[in-house]
Amino acid sequence: MMRHTLPLPDFTHERVEVMTGSRSGLFIAVALHSSVLGSALGGARLWTYPHWSDALGDALRLSAAMTLKNAAAGLNAGGGKSVIGLPEDTVLDADRRRAAFLDLGDAVELLGGQYRTAEDVGSTTDDMLTVSERTAHVVGLPSTVGGSGEPAGPTSLGVYASLQAVLERVTGSADAADRRITISGLGQVGGRLASRLAENGARLTVTDINPARREFAESLGAAWVEPGTEHLIAGDVFVPAGIGGLLTDEVIDALDVKAVCGPANNPLAERSGAGRLADRGILYAPDFVVNAGGVIYLDLEAKQTGTSDEIMARVAGIGDTVRTILDDSEARSITPLQAAEELAAARLRAGAQVGVR
Repeated sequence: MMRHTLPLPDFTHERVEVMTGSRSGLFIAVALHSSVLGSALGGARLWTYPHWSDALGDALRLSAAMTLKNAAAGLNAGGGKSVIGLPEDTVLDADRRRAAFLDLGDAVELLGGQYRTAEDVGSTTDDMLTVSERTAHVVGLPSTVGGSGEPAGPTSLGVYASLQAVLERVTGSADAADRRITISGLGQVGGRLASRLAENGARLTVTDINPARREFAESLGAAWVEPGTEHLIAGDVFVPAGIGGLLTDEVIDALDVKAVCGPANNPLAERSGAGRLADRGILYAPDFVVNAGGVIYLDLEAKQTGTSDEIMARVAGIGDTVRTILDDSEARSITPLQAAEELAAARLRAGAQVGVR
């Protein structure tokens, strides 16, 4: 499995709870980065880490990214994240998995509603149902019990709308037909995005750390490459849709594409990667804007803000947000990442002034 160890971010968090689950014996971290715009919202990640400190670092980075994501998306929601860290070579049976998410529910409850959790990488809506046995501060429960269900569909819709905006900027047309697109990661979001792009005639190259996904790729007519080589494929757009930290300096220097646009959280191994991409003439659509469809859907559904059609229209509007950011970036000669961060910062300042909750 490819791993990318990322540096710890600056500690700007309001509160972080770290514990060993009393039932599961697993490392659990719940990171509340900001509640300036309201109760924080961010998913629960179940993942394997070389060391517990890597799991903590992931929680800190991801929660800070959620603050930016929710602010840039215009939500009245702060940023937070939770992580259940598995030691290497650990395989959970059903009983220990249930124990882990009961432990997570207890950890979330400690924050008294300042943070709401949801499904994320490695976790499911059924896991969230287990969490709900210990806390009410969870969204995205299975649709079979009246919840909003799996958010990967809305996330992939937002990514597709972002991709159209990027294609429009670098090729002159939002049409994906015959465009060469490489997707790294065929999980819940990457797989849905690949299907949509294949239906619209894109020329796909794909990979995933799970070799079983090759059969799915072949069903789409996509070319398969071995993990770790996908960045060497020439194309129009590179789509990081798996683990964070993929875009190291070495990878960026080897890219032969016009743009990078994908749903992976924290794809840049270093923040300076945004400038490195710009120097190479590669357009970068910031991840926390591109992948906000799921959190928009979960937050608005939970708050019953608008009809289903209105919420999905809000998700599709991410494409217009990307266009605004790219326009600002070009007009001011700054990176799209800086433009997106400033958009989020302005919302956070305004929220703090009026006491949004």
